[in-house]
Amino acid sequence: MNILYRITHSGSNSYYSWLYNLESSGHHLAPKTGGFILAANHASFYDPPALGCRIPRDIYFFARNSLFKGILAWLLPRLNTIPVARDGDSDIGAMKRVFKVLKTGDGILIFPEGTRTTDGNLRTPQKGVGLIACKTGVPVLPARIFGSFESFGKHHKKPIIGPSMHIVYGKPLYPVDYEIGKGKERYELASKKIMEAISQLKKPKQTII
Repeated sequence: MNILYRITHSGSNSYYSWLYNLESSGHHLAPKTGGFILAANHASFYDPPALGCRIPRDIYFFARNSLFKGILAWLLPRLNTIPVARDGDSDIGAMKRVFKVLKTGDGILIFPEGTRTTDGNLRTPQKGVGLIACKTGVPVLPARIFGSFESFGKHHKKPIIGPSMHIVYGKPLYPVDYEIGKGKERYELASKKIMEAISQLKKPKQTII
């Protein structure tokens, strides 16, 4: 981690722990070395930093390329942020950067649903995560965040302090688990398999720290 990312990583952990009593289970299942995909549901603006701050490794994120202006053009790349066009599937430059990140042994956060949920429920996955997983063959760490929709969902104009948050990380999926079918069809099937793993994650009755 570079110093700026390290500071932000620690600050995010403190922020969510203090204001939202953030707890997590299964974070020890994250691969210790090598490239991997962190695949999670998407319910809030809070999701990227919250999901990343519990993984003690570099995680890369996506952000709209329109945000890379002024000071953010300097800051965001130092926070492991990759610019992507609104139509991410056609952004060849962003895809090349993703493959490079995974090849050099870092993790990248991908939301299979593509966009935030509008009602708190899981959405149908897009094929992007399946395409990247199949082409790179890296492990996929499924994760599900609870409470972020209530704290800062798409229907909120500003965050609400109070609702507790919990993240459940599941067992990694490997190519033998998600790569099924043939041709381009396997990308869609892989995405569905990954989303299914996310949907099966449940908030534990007894929190594991």
